[in-house]
Amino acid sequence: MQLTNRINFRNVRGDIFGGVTAAVIALPMALAFGVASGAGAAAGLWGAVLVGFFAALFGGTPTLISEPTGPMTVVMTAVIAHLTAADPENGMAMAFTVVMMAGIFQIIFGALRLGKYVTMMPYTVISGFMSGIGIILVILQLAPFLGQASPAGGVVGTLRAIPELLTNIQPVETLLAAMTVAIIWFMPSKMKRLVPPQLIALIAGTVLSLMLFPDLDIRRIGEIPTGFPAMQVPTFSASQLRLMLVDAAVLGMLGCIDALLTSVIADSLTRTEHDSNKELIGQGLGNLVSGLFGGIAGAGATMGTVVNIQAGGRTALSGLTRAGVLLVVVLGAASLTAVIPLAVLAGIALKVGVDIIDWSFLKRAHQVSVKGAAIMYGVILLTVLVDLIAAVGIGVFVANILTIDRMSTLQSKSVKAITDADDDIRLSADEKRWLDEGNGRVLLFQLSGPMIFGVAKAISRQHNAIRDCNAIVFDLSDVPHMGVTASLALENAVKEAIEKERQVFIVGAAGQTKRRLEKMKVFSLLPPHHLHMDRAEALRAAVNTVFPTLDGQAERVDAPAPAQ
Repeated sequence: MQLTNRINFRNVRGDIFGGVTAAVIALPMALAFGVASGAGAAAGLWGAVLVGFFAALFGGTPTLISEPTGPMTVVMTAVIAHLTAADPENGMAMAFTVVMMAGIFQIIFGALRLGKYVTMMPYTVISGFMSGIGIILVILQLAPFLGQASPAGGVVGTLRAIPELLTNIQPVETLLAAMTVAIIWFMPSKMKRLVPPQLIALIAGTVLSLMLFPDLDIRRIGEIPTGFPAMQVPTFSASQLRLMLVDAAVLGMLGCIDALLTSVIADSLTRTEHDSNKELIGQGLGNLVSGLFGGIAGAGATMGTVVNIQAGGRTALSGLTRAGVLLVVVLGAASLTAVIPLAVLAGIALKVGVDIIDWSFLKRAHQVSVKGAAIMYGVILLTVLVDLIAAVGIGVFVANILTIDRMSTLQSKSVKAITDADDDIRLSADEKRWLDEGNGRVLLFQLSGPMIFGVAKAISRQHNAIRDCNAIVFDLSDVPHMGVTASLALENAVKEAIEKERQVFIVGAAGQTKRRLEKMKVFSLLPPHHLHMDRAEALRAAVNTVFPTLDGQAERVDAPAPAQ
């Protein structure tokens, strides 16, 4: 694996232009997410710089732009709230330690090559999870949108405090926030191509607040420290260590999902293929360094990545350029951000939350699948009102159980006990001849497709339904995979048939299926000449075993060749 990302200078102009454009979009978003998380605007800016730089340098998606995102901010907000409430003195330091730990988790995921498994979740779960995060982000912005400090208690605390928030509404700040949302929402598409609406809203809201309400006490960002941030010493609390590990795992996993989903979008736009495992290592290094220097966690950002590609970015040079531009802004122009109203940032963050909600699937989920819609709505409720990790865990579990049940039902139909050639199965002329010669006393027990554990019951049910026969041919010709549970069910069927003094033949066992049955010593239960690779030959052997004097109608087979 190449240590750093693919960087070349054949597309310098496009990469620089893409990086600068992405930086312009990143500035208001970083400020908004930093404030929304509770860590402050400076933490958002440094998160955008550090995560963006190291993820671009060491990641596996050349055009990916990494920075604080809506989903990561929601989790970061909860982390900071929990830890500062438990330990006001060291809570913030522990929160940055969680960011470092999340980065370490991501590096471990990448090193173990788990990248391809991270996004293997049902879309109903991903949609519900992302929509739930969007709703959380919207709810958390209600207080600053109305010109007040966020109440304690997170989402539930904010919902309970809505009557009080409406009673104490600050009209001017609410007007600025509403204007911000309106600019972003209704700005013409032609203008959006020239300049990001978030930046226009940020500048317009700040200028209007200074010109129209110079004497009004409007809540603003305040002075952002200039210069490089101080290094954060990793801080742990014995009583909070378990919570920190869980929070870090959630933050790290969410960052993996967020980044890799965005990498897939980047691949579709550039017609390239990213390296998932390398990308996770790059994201992990970015978050590790960000937490080490007081930045909030970040991940691949869809908006910044798409804009970067559309502006001409094609290599990691674009991401490095974006980080460099933001670094100059942080070091040289941080004082200009002091007067930005918090209500304007709340408007920007609220619009991001609205955009995260999967409106397209919400509108038609019930038409696509009632069960899928139920899973999605359940995940949304769990995400918003209970816990993020519980929402994903329960959602994936229920979705997988329903999928396994459906697959097992479909696969069960491929388990058939056949006594004559008139059944619904494709047989050659020779196979039909020998099955007819069996006269109902030779049974073909056919299995086809992957035999997962859910099919074991169907194997047992079909075998138990067998009444009068003298020989059974178990046909495994179309079984590419046999699970342990299905193998045990087949073994029990073979043993039971032998106990009832029925002749048992196995045909077509190959590959993984053959190896599994060999390990379980199923073949040792049968004479070698009862193992075949050709179905017609197996049926012929079974018929001649049941009717040894059938010379006039069928040629006697004394010792068929064993399977190879």
